[in-house]
Amino acid sequence: MKKIGKYITVVFLLTGLLNSCETTDLDLRVSPNDLAADQADPGLLLNSIQLAYADNMFDISKLGGELTRLEYMSGRNYFNNYPGSTFDDIWARTYSSDNSFEGVDLGIFTNVQSLEAINAESDVDYSFHIAVGKTLQAHMLMLITDYIGEAAYSEAGDPDQFPAPLLDDGASVYTSALALLDEAESLFATNPGTVGATDFFYDGDTSLWIKAVNSIRLKAYVTTGNTAAFDAVIAENNYIDDVEEDFQWQYGSRELQPDTRHPDYADDYQPSGADLYRPLWLMQYMQNVDDPRLRYYFYRQVAETPGAPGVDPNEETLACSLAVPPLHYQESEWAYCSLPNGYWGRQHGNNEGNPPDGFTKTAVGVYPQAGKFDDSDFGVVGLGLGGGGAGIQPIILSSYVDFWKADNAMAKGESDAVVAELFRSALTKSMAKVRPFAALDPTADLSFEPSETDVTTWIDGIIADFLAATGDDQMNIFADQYFVTLYGGAVEAYNYYRKTGYPTNLAPNWEANPGPFPRTFLYPQNEVITNPNLTQKTDMTGQVFWDTNPASPAFPEAQ
Repeated sequence: MKKIGKYITVVFLLTGLLNSCETTDLDLRVSPNDLAADQADPGLLLNSIQLAYADNMFDISKLGGELTRLEYMSGRNYFNNYPGSTFDDIWARTYSSDNSFEGVDLGIFTNVQSLEAINAESDVDYSFHIAVGKTLQAHMLMLITDYIGEAAYSEAGDPDQFPAPLLDDGASVYTSALALLDEAESLFATNPGTVGATDFFYDGDTSLWIKAVNSIRLKAYVTTGNTAAFDAVIAENNYIDDVEEDFQWQYGSRELQPDTRHPDYADDYQPSGADLYRPLWLMQYMQNVDDPRLRYYFYRQVAETPGAPGVDPNEETLACSLAVPPLHYQESEWAYCSLPNGYWGRQHGNNEGNPPDGFTKTAVGVYPQAGKFDDSDFGVVGLGLGGGGAGIQPIILSSYVDFWKADNAMAKGESDAVVAELFRSALTKSMAKVRPFAALDPTADLSFEPSETDVTTWIDGIIADFLAATGDDQMNIFADQYFVTLYGGAVEAYNYYRKTGYPTNLAPNWEANPGPFPRTFLYPQNEVITNPNLTQKTDMTGQVFWDTNPASPAFPEAQ
């Protein structure tokens, strides 16, 4: 919620509403959508759409990461851990279904409609604004469907006629979202001018926006298993295929008024030490396979973790280091509490309190949060260190698209050799994305970076292992590496896990019986309260339309 107020300030700064010759009323309690259509500022409306979308992508990525061990999940019971309020902010930023959202109406739907109304009455062509808005709106509709199972569309945005909108079924929402992408592409194809708009993603380059549109289509088709439609987009060769084309949100390094830093950096690089916990499964897996991205993803503040082999336990800073792992962990290959080499985090479902470990636990690294590169200096975190938080929120990267191409090839029964080359390309692009981030840390000893030869040799080894394996072993190698690549932008990890059940080698929950794995989230509680046509779900076992796997708890295997 606080991020919205912060970003509103950014909106005013970036749309040129402040200058030395004028004074401006900065009463942020007034929504731009409360103005008449001919009074609202189109640039401000577009910025509001982009900022709401970026906040949603960060939040959804966290949720997807928590359920797939790419982020730390703190609760032992799935249902209790994700109440109806989980999607309240995401829903409000998408729809602005009421005015209780800190008095600011920032919904993507509302602002797209306002832009269309302005464009209809204006001599100025605001096609660029509308095309960007519809692109982001379409992607958000797909993701809400992916995570909740349904979304409001046909009755959304018309409170006079539909004060209590019904939700559309997931398949219908996907169809509507793809139609929005068609509309957006048609507008982008005319190469409209930005007319003073601030484009936070592609700086007004409509050719790159068309690549993003096509890549969102690829996301839709790989998720739903529509291999023919996926291949048709690939055949046009106009999608995100290079690191320079990546669809991402760029953060800044400003600490105050407004704070533009990556939210994870702001949480971890504080005078009081790190606040977040890094996921133990991910750190252990990356150590096991000697992943070159490890030093970029995580920054260690200490060289040893209590309870690790050869290290004494410490009840004060790491209570579980004294605990005897439960049976289901004793039978697991994964660490219950402590990892070697100072990688200090928490396992999936660890619900211990907050000990004094701010200057000992592992912090976020230089990728993608722009923290510190881990050069084994074992310093401590603090304000402004590393890259100062000027990182990114990955959304659709070229490496992700190559993984989707490999997944699509598997679905069609292509040979292991074909899949392996796409797999290799995905890893190569991931390394090309991650490695330059080390330069953001001006104090880093870059001699600890892997060389080009090191990276190539490592990728060759992963691909060789993939080709030598069969069945679940082969799929786990692919899925594990897909998940590592999705770190920081884990939206699609949750989708892939429910669609395929891989990887099956994820660490178990701390709780032996955490309840059924969530197949979809609960409805937003605020919408349930205000919408008499909506009744809250009683569980999270309902499956989105493209999830045709067995019901929970039988699936997925690694609950």
